[in-house]
Amino acid sequence: MIMIMGIEKPAWLEGIYTQKFFVGCSYHETAKKNEKNVYCLDCCISICPHCISSHSFHRLLQVRRYVYHDVVRLEDLQKLIDCSNVQAYTINSAKVVFIKKRPQNRQFKGAGNYCTSCDRSLQEPFIHCSLGCKVDFALKHYKDLSPFLKKCKKLTLSPDFLIPQDMGDDEITNGTPRSTIADGDEPIISWSSGSSGSDNMSMAYSCDEIVRKKGNGLYDQDMACSIMNRRKGIPHRSPLC
Repeated sequence: MIMIMGIEKPAWLEGIYTQKFFVGCSYHETAKKNEKNVYCLDCCISICPHCISSHSFHRLLQVRRYVYHDVVRLEDLQKLIDCSNVQAYTINSAKVVFIKKRPQNRQFKGAGNYCTSCDRSLQEPFIHCSLGCKVDFALKHYKDLSPFLKKCKKLTLSPDFLIPQDMGDDEITNGTPRSTIADGDEPIISWSSGSSGSDNMSMAYSCDEIVRKKGNGLYDQDMACSIMNRRKGIPHRSPLC
């Protein structure tokens, strides 16, 4: 717990407001899919999928993106804090809740429900548009969050969360994925004129230059030459009359 204006607030709750999500992970700058989209409740930091192995025994919360704002699944958040009266939204068949406030200035209010903090129009019977609004409302009126907090000793990522597999040594050279074709591998084109007066065009490919087959090691030289020879016949210019 940490004290804010004399009121106890769990460290994970404060951290989820201040941490940045969907930015590149500084520990895995060169890795693919390195956006921070997981929050570790025990370390109170945002992490990327490549960091999960170092937090395998910690409570982890997946953060998603919806209309340019950070959201979490309602099912997961309810294990940590009472989410009653917070409006949820549905994305990919899952109900989610916004983490931070989304202020909206309204000079005139019509009939219906509005957020207690953001003045955002809500469906009945909801009165909070985000977790942050619910927390501020509770602190303002009750001066205590303990009645709303829940004990959660274990929180794991959903089964559909994809953890990228690290590239093996055979797929990486000096930290860079090997290309399927060697650099500078371009066909060598030669032009020649026949002694009969008609121009013959021939294209010769260097078999030694073609060294890789996509995702499957090397071509041998005979195979490369065989592939190059399987091309359409070379057209000849009709003789002049």
